[in-house]
Amino acid sequence: MAEPVRVRRLTDQEGQQLQRIVRRGSTNTVRYRRAMMLLASAGGNRVPVIARLVQADEDTVRDVIHRFNEIGLACLDPRWAGGRPRHLSTDDEDFVVQTATTRPTRLGQPFTRWSIRKLLAYLRKVHGRVIRIGREALRCLLARRGVTFQRTRTWKESTDPDFDTKIERIEHVLDRFPDRTFAFDEFGPLGIRPTAGSGWAEQGRPDRLPATYHRPHGVTYFHGCYSVGDDKMWGVNRRRKGTLNTLAALQSIRAARPDGAPVYVILDNLSAHNGRKILRWAEKHNVHLCFTPTNASWANPIEAHFGPLRQFTLANSNHPNHTVQTRALHRYLRWRNTNARHPDVLAAQRKERARIRSEKGIRWGGRPLLAA
Repeated sequence: MAEPVRVRRLTDQEGQQLQRIVRRGSTNTVRYRRAMMLLASAGGNRVPVIARLVQADEDTVRDVIHRFNEIGLACLDPRWAGGRPRHLSTDDEDFVVQTATTRPTRLGQPFTRWSIRKLLAYLRKVHGRVIRIGREALRCLLARRGVTFQRTRTWKESTDPDFDTKIERIEHVLDRFPDRTFAFDEFGPLGIRPTAGSGWAEQGRPDRLPATYHRPHGVTYFHGCYSVGDDKMWGVNRRRKGTLNTLAALQSIRAARPDGAPVYVILDNLSAHNGRKILRWAEKHNVHLCFTPTNASWANPIEAHFGPLRQFTLANSNHPNHTVQTRALHRYLRWRNTNARHPDVLAAQRKERARIRSEKGIRWGGRPLLAA
């Protein structure tokens, strides 16, 4: 039997960049969806589950994974064919790229970054070379050569001395015990404010949300649990992070497998996750905690599912209070769990699954579904 298609082990920087793209979103839909595919695959999800997550064909997911294993994060930006022939020589293109990636101050210019107009004006004044190129052609050239306009960032590598050991343990439980492996993390802070997003609208007539400068409601944190084997997600909103809230989440996970056999939970190193009370409870109830390495929370499988949670419950929203926001979030989770494995399922099948879930009860923090 052939081995399942899966991304190679991510490096620390690759994992952080994929997590940043999925959590914060991207104006480039292709880049966002491909990052979600890779992060979900690194979290132990199989190709059919990933295809349903991003609403793509399974062959597309496999192609992206194979391409990442070959060239790394460069696969996030595919090269599209077509367009008119280039008029610049390879040397001219190399000179343009070298100039664009050099700080203007080092070239005697009185500013700290290039814009397209400033770069084009400088290239036309370079002595000894004739660079004939327009603004749009310059922008396409830079994009083709992998030079994009980016925000300057700081970076942090994992300093965990047990980095490899923790990653190998997470990979081991995901490969050997997927049906008994869960993931837990907090998502937030979630404030009450109009949140911009994107959607379909008539040209020149986008949907508008009111602006507000008042934040009287405080914030909440979504404590989410994800079952790797069942591809189910549930959780509850809390006012703050804490040991008691983490313990309640672990108890809900234990209740999902009440047979007493070992359960594996992947979570990060937040102080609210590894206190004495939690460690004692986990040892007593046969719950094995698999902590991600320091500054490497991207290794948690639930991270890939927080991106859609933000896109479909917070973006384009204007919730009046946390109660309405929480209800919207749980409605989405019920819809997601219903459609996770069967996007085109018939109404009768959806009702049957809703009936089964209502009999079991929403395990943690939610309300039982009404009979269809």
